[in-house]
Amino acid sequence: MFSQFRNIDTAFAHIKRFSLFLVVGCVLLSGFAVWQAFKMVREVTGKVYILAGGKALEAFSAERKDNVAVEIRDHVKMFHYYFFTLDPDEKVIARNIGAALNLADESAKKSYDNLREQGYYTNLVSANISQEIVVDSVQVDLEVYPFRFKCFASQTLVRSTSTVWRKLVTQGFLRNVSRSDNNPHGFLIQRWETVLNQDVVKP
Repeated sequence: MFSQFRNIDTAFAHIKRFSLFLVVGCVLLSGFAVWQAFKMVREVTGKVYILAGGKALEAFSAERKDNVAVEIRDHVKMFHYYFFTLDPDEKVIARNIGAALNLADESAKKSYDNLREQGYYTNLVSANISQEIVVDSVQVDLEVYPFRFKCFASQTLVRSTSTVWRKLVTQGFLRNVSRSDNNPHGFLIQRWETVLNQDVVKP
C-alpha cells in the first residue's frame, strides 16, 4: 500500500516536472515568435516602394542623423538653384526667389532687396538675360551647430550677343526647423553671404 502511494507521489512529481518544462518551453517559444514578428515588422516598415515611370523602386528609411550631410548639401544646392537660376520673366523671377527665400532667413532677403534696388532684376528682363547656376561642391562642417557650409558654384549669364561665366563662392550656417512643403529638408540658411563672385574666361 505504501509503495503504491510512493508510485503515486513519483508519478505526480514527474507530471509536475513535465508540466513545468512544458510551460517554460511554451513561454520561450511564444517569446521567440513575438521577437521574430517584431523583427519582421521593423524590416518591412523600413522599406518603401516608390512608383516612378511605371517601375517600383525600393527605398529604405533611415534616421535623420544618418543623412544630415546629404540633406544639407541638397538644401544648399536647391537654395542656390532657386536664387540664381533666373529667366527674363518677372513671374519666373518672383517664383524662384520666393522658393529660395523659404529656405533662408533675412540675410538672403537682404541680398535680394539690395539686388532689386540696384535694378539687377529689371536689367535681366530688359536685356533678355538668362542666368543659370551649377553647384560644383558644398563643404559642410557637422562638428558645430548651427552647421557651417561653404558652396562653390559656376554661374552662366546668357545674353543675346554673348555669354558670361562667373565663379561663385558663398557661405553661411544652417539650423533645424520644421519640415514643410516649402522646406522639405527642414533646414534654414542663416548669415548667408557671398564670398566671391567674379568673371572667368572660358575658351
